[in-house]
Amino acid sequence: MAEETRIPLNPNLPAGSQARRVLVDIVKDLAAVNDLQQVLRVRTDGLRATERSQWHKQMLRVCISVFCDLRVQGWTFQVEGQQMWGSLPQSHSDTPLLEKQRIREAHLFERDCQLRIPVVREFIRGMERQRLGPNGWVSIFSLMRDGRELAEKLRTVCQREAKDRQDDLLRKCIDPYVQFVEPNAVCEFTGFKLTDIWRYFRHTWVTPYYSIPGRQVWILIRDRAANDHPVIGIAALGSAVVQLTPRDNWIGWTPEIFLQQLEKHPTTTWARWIDASLRGLTKRLYIRDFLKECIFDRSDLRAPTAALVEKLTKLADQARLRHAKYPKSRQHKKSGQDWEIQAKTYLFRAKRARVLAGLLAAKLKLHQNGFKAPTASGLATALKTSAGRHAIQVVLKHMKAIHIGIDMLDITVCGAIPPYNALLGGKLVSMIMTSPEIAMFYERKYSRSSSIIASSMAGRPVIRKPHLVLLGTTSLYGVSSSQYNRIRIPAAEVGGPFDASMSYELLGRSLGYGSYHLSATTVAEIEVLLAQSQNGRRVNSIFGEGVNPRLRKIRDGLTEAGFASDVLLLHGNPRLIYGICLASNFRDVLLGRTNRPKYLLPRIKPVAVTEAIGNYWAKRWLSKRIKREDVLQEVEIHALSHPLKHGARVTLPTVEEDLPLFAVAR
Repeated sequence: MAEETRIPLNPNLPAGSQARRVLVDIVKDLAAVNDLQQVLRVRTDGLRATERSQWHKQMLRVCISVFCDLRVQGWTFQVEGQQMWGSLPQSHSDTPLLEKQRIREAHLFERDCQLRIPVVREFIRGMERQRLGPNGWVSIFSLMRDGRELAEKLRTVCQREAKDRQDDLLRKCIDPYVQFVEPNAVCEFTGFKLTDIWRYFRHTWVTPYYSIPGRQVWILIRDRAANDHPVIGIAALGSAVVQLTPRDNWIGWTPEIFLQQLEKHPTTTWARWIDASLRGLTKRLYIRDFLKECIFDRSDLRAPTAALVEKLTKLADQARLRHAKYPKSRQHKKSGQDWEIQAKTYLFRAKRARVLAGLLAAKLKLHQNGFKAPTASGLATALKTSAGRHAIQVVLKHMKAIHIGIDMLDITVCGAIPPYNALLGGKLVSMIMTSPEIAMFYERKYSRSSSIIASSMAGRPVIRKPHLVLLGTTSLYGVSSSQYNRIRIPAAEVGGPFDASMSYELLGRSLGYGSYHLSATTVAEIEVLLAQSQNGRRVNSIFGEGVNPRLRKIRDGLTEAGFASDVLLLHGNPRLIYGICLASNFRDVLLGRTNRPKYLLPRIKPVAVTEAIGNYWAKRWLSKRIKREDVLQEVEIHALSHPLKHGARVTLPTVEEDLPLFAVAR
């Protein structure tokens, strides 16, 4: 291990203490293991030992789990006395297949840990067990396509010479359609809940399955060309990641890009946008309590002062400290909110005061730097000063926060299951995600939903009609190809204009910073540590406290344990970032300049557009894929004969209770 690559890993365990000696021994064991399953045993044994021992410390439990997670990711360790060092995983960026294998193994380790949980195993086995359905005996295997039958049909199509009939023949082989996963909805063929079907197939993914907060749409892509309409693939949309620089550059949300645009074109239209945005943002805030307490009066909002800004900032700090001491989590999480009461909680009192202070400071700075009226000349003058530019950035930040939550979504799950994955079914699912059928379902689902944070800030129900104009996503790997590569949908092929097309644009790579590589076990141990900490728990998983509570909680826990959190959270797996626009004027919608999107695909008959997308996929990808005999052989290995080895079946890892009596686990 080269000296310059070593990173000190010395947590807050006293030198010479029993806890530190135990950790040193465990790290030595981890440095010697080669099998990831041995890492699991080291962690399990270490955590069990701390439960029985008099030198149990929660910080030691966190440290054991963190070191095990790092070892799974490929870190190597060195121990000298009671000092510990680590080195980052060896990158194989010049050998994409090796790099993908390294990342895949790390993901699979955590996924298999989840599949060892008894309740998860019982769910999987329950789905695979035969039960009486609407039309006879069924199981989850009834929703898997027999690869032999499919391969035989596709070979028949290849033998036909008439290309003019090939589209019809392919549709008789694979005929995809969208089914939305809604609560309590059931499959008409099996009687299974759609949520359970989606969840089962999600467990076949490389990554573990966790629920995420925010807006969500779950989707099944099914095949009406076969009995029981088997599942082709699954997908999910979720609230977009707030901060992603390559994507924000592309949209025009980053301050540098946005200010450059304004400097080139400091028009009256942009000046009016800034003025209207400031007024609108201020009106969205509940201020009755501030007026009643004589913190300011309404005339102060028209002509703010630096003293008022400072007063509101101090008020925000005081309320935030009170929230940290008295979070009242139950009040924030109960349903049927009284929004005025919610607005007066310490959390949202702090947020309202801070946002109002920022908006009034921006208004004051603009006025002081030449922007006294919404004119092109006033805007040009303000852009020449750092204070004026900073004030415009404040407006941009708040407008982004409004529209990122409702007018764009991330594709959080997207892919095909065997045997369809061998036929580039992943590209089919990716293409169907652009259908207006999906966008319109999302818009209907949330068109009457009150925005929790906006309503809590306004003290009244705030319903923002969504206009889905952009989808973002990231690849699992940062190297080699992705299922989003080369996907381009000519709008004319699916009933749209002849001069338009849709494609997944590669926008760049993420920084490789995040928390996916730290296990659920580590997060659970960190939560206990923070609850015991003298510094108090700063993250209460209350909606509105801030973005990504899991990441913030982990960062606080790592710091509490004495680790350099920025180093450990840099997992070194940058991902490819993609975006696909659904409307030609998506940038104007996402900046709040218009609420009338110009959609690229027609919305009159959305189901017909989905069918047209499926037909285009068959013509563009499937028709070429089935000409390869190796592909058809890969399809037919996924047979539903016994013993069943179908690739869409969840493979449960062996646990101790699965072994025969007197068997020796190796």
